[in-house]
Amino acid sequence: MIISRKGLCLLIFPVVFITLQIDTSLTWLEQIWLISGRKGATEFEELIWLHGQLPRVTMALLVGATLGSIGSVIQQLTRNPLLSPVTLGSSSGAWLGLIVLAILWPEGQENFRTLAAMVGAMIALGFVVLISGLRNLSGLSVVLAGMAVNLLFGAMTTALILLNDQYARNLFIWGAGDLGQNGWEMVQWLWPNLLPLIAILLFAGRPLDLLKLGMSGASGRGLNTLLTFIVLMVAGLWALSAAITAVGIIGFLGLIAPNLARMLNARTASSELFLSFVLGAFLLLCADMVAQLVSLVSIEIVPTGLTTALIGAPIFIWLIRRKLTEQEFSAYQIIRGRMQWSRYHLPLVISVLFSLVLVSLFTHQTGSQLLWQWPELEQWILRWPRIVAALFAGAGMAASGVLIQRIIHNPLASPDLLGMSAGAVFALVIAGGVLGAQIYQLGPLIAFVGSGGVLLVLLFLGRRFRFAPLPMILTGIAISALIEALVQTLLARGGTEVYDILVWLAGSTYRVSEQNAIALAVGVFAMVVMVLSLDRWIVLLALGRSQAVARGLNVPASFLILLSLCAALCAYVTALVGPISFVSIIAPHIATLLGARTSRQHMLMGSFVGANLLLFADWLGQVLIYPYQLAAGTVVAILGGSYFAVLLIQQQKRMR
Repeated sequence: MIISRKGLCLLIFPVVFITLQIDTSLTWLEQIWLISGRKGATEFEELIWLHGQLPRVTMALLVGATLGSIGSVIQQLTRNPLLSPVTLGSSSGAWLGLIVLAILWPEGQENFRTLAAMVGAMIALGFVVLISGLRNLSGLSVVLAGMAVNLLFGAMTTALILLNDQYARNLFIWGAGDLGQNGWEMVQWLWPNLLPLIAILLFAGRPLDLLKLGMSGASGRGLNTLLTFIVLMVAGLWALSAAITAVGIIGFLGLIAPNLARMLNARTASSELFLSFVLGAFLLLCADMVAQLVSLVSIEIVPTGLTTALIGAPIFIWLIRRKLTEQEFSAYQIIRGRMQWSRYHLPLVISVLFSLVLVSLFTHQTGSQLLWQWPELEQWILRWPRIVAALFAGAGMAASGVLIQRIIHNPLASPDLLGMSAGAVFALVIAGGVLGAQIYQLGPLIAFVGSGGVLLVLLFLGRRFRFAPLPMILTGIAISALIEALVQTLLARGGTEVYDILVWLAGSTYRVSEQNAIALAVGVFAMVVMVLSLDRWIVLLALGRSQAVARGLNVPASFLILLSLCAALCAYVTALVGPISFVSIIAPHIATLLGARTSRQHMLMGSFVGANLLLFADWLGQVLIYPYQLAAGTVVAILGGSYFAVLLIQQQKRMR
């Protein structure tokens, strides 16, 4: 498909005109007079249009063009069509940088926001390059590395917000991606910071064209490839940091615009940069127009970040289905251990678990000292529900991870990475908002609806890939990003319930009551026993559909029952404790390292390892920064994210 540059530019003008007419009775002639200065803004509606709607449209054009151009630079530098500031982790790094600045130096936000965001984005990019390797940025493993960095930095950001809520509360609306303006101050601040973008558009074309020849080919023609990568990436991240500092996180735009530019027959680097520049501005303007129109008919303000996620997530899934080759479907496998199963392994893990229970019960923090003493009655009442909740929440999430890995033959599958936990979160948050109830009062059935719904979508989309690891994970990333944008929109509304939702989102055992702890223990135990009783189904499904049918198994019914148990385990834990990340992928992997091979061994060992992980994280969160506390889910996300990053590094070493 071929489209002229002039035609694409002219396409923006009708959208600009329509957007400027939203929620105003001013005629287009009056608007022209206001813009030209021939008429001063004296009426309220004129002031709102001149200092609200017009700068908003200008901001949409600037930010959209920036995100589209930087996405093109990243994809051309890495030759990877699935990369963008979001999938590289740069956006979450920028968010973390702004949160740290708001907490440590609130006075510096006025002058150093862009620098803080850029430092965070550079650190995130550095972690991704460290994990995947500079020479592997064109591979799909870099997307997994970006996902790990996103989750790791997201957990750290959540911990900082919970510990310093009074400093970070004003950044909720920023996290949702809002283009609303109250004057021209932010536009006047932004455009000088985007000057590196002009330099990229003018001078980056030839170096990027040479890089298409490969590193050796470009070097043979006199291009310093490393210097080019550093200069373009630093200049791009500066412009990106300025843009997201101004309006917040806008997802998927940097991914979509360059791919559309190539579909529109952008053959050279310069033409792709230009088309991405124009398409980014056009797409964000359209998304903002939709956000404003929806806001007019709804009782809540809809941030533009939500509409871009609603548009971008399906396109990202479509790109996965279009771009991945058959070889890439199954190109990634997690490293498995060589240790053989021994009858001593499970008792050893149980012994470690018993020791952790004793430590959690009998250790007492007083100032800088950690004392060993018998708990008083009040301490016992406070401690045992947390211990029981951590034990069975960890076991339940690990059992859910083992089950889904076994039945779809995917070692990277887990409820949190596939978006099932996000689905449960979304269902609970929406139900809480609609019913007006606290999120702790809602039942697991509501969470099961969200978790099961996401699972059905994944199964439908994953049939073409035969549930191969990378496509399933990438699809889960897209679904999770969409749901996260929806939840972030709800948090941006503010209110006293926001902090309670954040505590729950962190996966805290702090508010688990005695009744909920008992209910969690009974429910998880019953479901794990049920899964163990269906061990024959799991074994037959592992042999393949034809073998399972030949042995008398009703494959569709057994598959649906097992997947429902997986979703139920995830939903039950999420409803009573909150979303728990990484346990469901790390615990099954540790179980295989300890020699678990059969499904029964895997389920038992994985469940006990998961219980160990979350109980240790809960205890560590209580003593690490005493008298403050970190949620168990936050601690295990940081530990698990680091562990997952190490796994990715080992995988890259094995593939070299």
